[in-house]
Amino acid sequence: MQTITLTINNPTGLHARPATLFTQTAAKFKSKIMIKKGEKAVDAKSILKLLTLAVKQGAEITLTADGEDEAQALAALTELIASNFGE
Repeated sequence: MQTITLTINNPTGLHARPATLFTQTAAKFKSKIMIKKGEKAVDAKSILKLLTLAVKQGAEITLTADGEDEAQALAALTELIASNFGE
């Protein structure tokens, strides 16, 4: 199991379009991926659960991946966040 903590710098946070890209990217991997903000953690492959976190710009999130491709999953999600979801 691997865990990383990241800050969301996208001006609109994880609103609908970035959240969709995030869950689509997470879904490409076999590993179980969780995203945590504050005390609440949800399945990173579920758009509805992800949106309930209400992640805004400047928020710190923790990603945890557990499975055979966990390192690749976290690397891909880190790159997506670093690119501000292409916005």
